[in-house]
Amino acid sequence: MASTFMTPGVYIKEENAFPGSAVAVETAVPVFIGYTEKAERNGKSLIGKPTAITSFAEYTETFGGGFHAKFTIAPPADPKVKQETFNLNGKDMVVTIKANNTAYFYNCIRLFYANGGGNCYIYSVDTYGGKPDGFEIKASDFIGSPDNPVSVFEVLEKEYEPTLIVIPDVIALGKDVYNTVYTQVLNHCHKMQSRMGLFDLRKQEPSEKTDDLAEEFRTGIGVNFLNYGAAYYPWLKAGVVQPGEVDFENLDASMDLETLLPEPAAIEIVKKFKAANASDAGSKKNYHQSLKAASPTYGNILDELRSRLNELPPAAAMAGIFTLVDNSRGVWKAPANVSLSMVNAPTINISSEAQQKLNVDVMAGISINVIRPFPGIGTLVWGARTLDGNSQDWRYINVRRTLIMIEQSLKLATRAYVFEPNDASTWITVKSMINNFLANLWKQGALAGAVPEQAFDVQIGLGATMTATDILDGLMKITVKVAVVRPAEFIVITFQQQQQLS
Repeated sequence: MASTFMTPGVYIKEENAFPGSAVAVETAVPVFIGYTEKAERNGKSLIGKPTAITSFAEYTETFGGGFHAKFTIAPPADPKVKQETFNLNGKDMVVTIKANNTAYFYNCIRLFYANGGGNCYIYSVDTYGGKPDGFEIKASDFIGSPDNPVSVFEVLEKEYEPTLIVIPDVIALGKDVYNTVYTQVLNHCHKMQSRMGLFDLRKQEPSEKTDDLAEEFRTGIGVNFLNYGAAYYPWLKAGVVQPGEVDFENLDASMDLETLLPEPAAIEIVKKFKAANASDAGSKKNYHQSLKAASPTYGNILDELRSRLNELPPAAAMAGIFTLVDNSRGVWKAPANVSLSMVNAPTINISSEAQQKLNVDVMAGISINVIRPFPGIGTLVWGARTLDGNSQDWRYINVRRTLIMIEQSLKLATRAYVFEPNDASTWITVKSMINNFLANLWKQGALAGAVPEQAFDVQIGLGATMTATDILDGLMKITVKVAVVRPAEFIVITFQQQQQLS
């Protein structure tokens, strides 16, 4: 409308009747950090660049497939040491993955999408394509080094969308990963205040005890910023690696099938293949199919290799569960008592008694969430605590993530009022916007209370949250109190007999 009236006529002036609105931010957008087969889009390298994808098909197109790991099969080096073995022709044999052949990233992405995953970011720190002999997983690829001082977390500070951090490959570093990488994840999440880290514990060896493994994790992770992380245990026996993905090429070159297979027909097939010295894909496929038909032992070996490749850390699957629960129920629903897909069982069956020490840590309060099998039900997530398990404020994952969602949503919404007049008119507008946002969350069940007044409270204004000096200093202070719903982790039913009434 014209600012001055000089020409006779009718002028229309439109005014906004409603305050600005706050929109809830995305809550389940994990960023996966690790090693990929390739990292290229439209001829440009994506190494060191967080890249958004929406499906597993897009992942394979941009980042390729999995690493073709190789294994050795041999009798136990020391029969007195308890090891994971399998029976081969009546003998106990140990299957060992070759050095620098450990790669969990690709199969963990598959497990993520199998459990409800959707939009996510992929951060490739390096590629293993063209490296058939293996690649080395190094902590410096994640936290930086003198040669490459920029860590992945400095790069992620420029990305505002990710809300979860998952690093499947680093668990191959062993217990050192806890105080080198995981602590950096917690520092980064605390600095950003918009994301959480999902952590794996090291895989338990047959000779180890669960309590010792938990103590090792708790000692390594420290006590800083624990409310920004959650840990899951044990590892999973997944089903993402299919039978057709494993063949004789998964055996190290030092393995001679002629000595491993007892069937005469299979030995003849091996001899003919060696003599032919064929290397084309068709010949290898025919050789593989012939061995499967002639040798049950060969099939047993491949099944054992496949089972080892399917043993995966659980954090990536949990990222999928977070997405599934957020989309179906809301971020305020605890991501627990949910079954895992494409998972046959945990690698270790944790009993109710054994879980007590993992779920509740009296000393430091570092809780570890357990994944347990239940007969007739399936494999369920049976824990919903952050690492800060003794905190009344931040004990539960859904409380921490709901507050992150509210904080980031209101942060983006109030950005529009930066440099607006710091007066009562602006205060009323901002308060109305926040009240409307929180009222909608209360209606959806995110906040506890019979009426909105019990669920949240918003204060802003001179004499309420600000002094005259604050206004002179350019400060607009807003106080928001919310009653976030908490999960019923322990349900107690009391029974008492009463006297029969005549």
